[in-house]
Amino acid sequence: MADLSYLFVQRDAGSSVYTAVAKYLQTREDKSWKKVPRDSTRFNLMLGDRNKLPYSKLGQIRGLTQVVNYYRGSDVICRKASLVRTLKDYCEEKKLHMFEWMPTSFVIYPPCDQEVVVIGEEKFVRQRRSRSDERDQLKKCAEREPHVIWIAKSSNGAKGDGIQISSDVGSLVQMVDSQRKAYVIQRYIDSPLLLSGGRKFDIRCWVLIDATYTIYLYREGVLRTASEEYEPDRLDHLTAHLTNHALQQELSENFGKYEVGNEMFYDEFDSFLQDKYGVGLAAAILPQIRSIVKTCLGIVQSKLNTTGLDFWSFQLLGFDFMVDNDLKVWLLEVNGAPACAQKLLSSLVQSLVETAIDPLFVPYGQVQYGPNLFDQI
Repeated sequence: MADLSYLFVQRDAGSSVYTAVAKYLQTREDKSWKKVPRDSTRFNLMLGDRNKLPYSKLGQIRGLTQVVNYYRGSDVICRKASLVRTLKDYCEEKKLHMFEWMPTSFVIYPPCDQEVVVIGEEKFVRQRRSRSDERDQLKKCAEREPHVIWIAKSSNGAKGDGIQISSDVGSLVQMVDSQRKAYVIQRYIDSPLLLSGGRKFDIRCWVLIDATYTIYLYREGVLRTASEEYEPDRLDHLTAHLTNHALQQELSENFGKYEVGNEMFYDEFDSFLQDKYGVGLAAAILPQIRSIVKTCLGIVQSKLNTTGLDFWSFQLLGFDFMVDNDLKVWLLEVNGAPACAQKLLSSLVQSLVETAIDPLFVPYGQVQYGPNLFDQI
C-alpha cells in the first residue's frame, strides 16, 4: 500500500517552537506526517533556521505543494535597525509623522574603513562609514533635550548583549564606533508602568502570518519581569532596567523571587490592571497591540509577498512591547524566531499547526484539537 503521509524535513534545530512543531507532527494521532532526512528534495514542509533556508531549492518539483516556516525578507522588521529604517522610510514616503508608538530612534553604523583626504598640502585620515547613518540627527536631538536618557541596542543582538543606557550620547556613539555592527540608539522609556515591588516588565506577544498573509494574534502572552526595583538614577543596574530572561537569571540573586521564571501571564496582569486602574487588559492594552501589529505587517506585506512563487510561507513572530505609566503601549522590537514560555508551548504549537499547516495539508484522519488560541486581527 502506498504511503499517504505528508513529508517534512527539519533542516536545523531552529527555534524551540519549531522543534516542538516537528515533535507534534510526528506524534499526532492522525499519523498524517512523516519526517524524512534533511537533505531530501521531495517534501511538503520545511522547518529550519531562518538564516539558513535554501529558498532557491523550493518549488522545483512540479505538482508538489511545499511550504516553509519563514517568509523570505522578514528581516526588514526583524532586525532592529531595519525596523527603524522601514518605518521611517514609510512615513517619509507617505509624508506622515513617525508613529507615536515607536520611541524616537536613530540608526548608527560604525566606520568600515579609512580614507585619505587631501586638502591643499595637508593629508587627513578619516573614517568612512558603510552607509550614511543618523548620528548628526541624534546629536542635534540630544542638544535640544540634554537630559533625555538613551538606550543603545545592537541591530541583531540578543539576550541583552551589548546594550548600554546613558544620557551621554557622545559616549554611546563612541561605543558603537568600536563595534562592527549597526546599532539603534533610542529614546529610553523612563516612565514605565511598574509591577509590585516597583519592577519593570515587557510583554511578548506571538503573531502568526499564514500562507495567505492573514494575521493572527495569540490569545495568551507573557510579561518578562525584572528581578529588582526600577532605579532611574542608576542606569548601570542592568537587572533593574533590562527584563531579558537570560540576563536576569545570570545576574540577579532575586530571579524567580516574585514570579516563577520571572514570567507573569495575562490573567494575573489583567487583575493587576483592574486593581490599580479599574480597567482591564482587553480594554486598555490589547487594542493598542493589535493596531501596532497590523500597521507593521501591513507596511511590509509587499516585501514579503510570495505571489507568483511556487511555494508557500508562514511565520511566527514575537512582538515585544513596553507599557508606560499612562498605559500607552510602545513597540520595542520584532523577533523573527521567538521562543515561547514553556507553560504556553504545547497550546501554541497545536494552534500554529491547526492555523498555518492543516489548511494546506488536510489531515487524513480525525484530530482531537484543543482550543485554537490564534485570533485573526
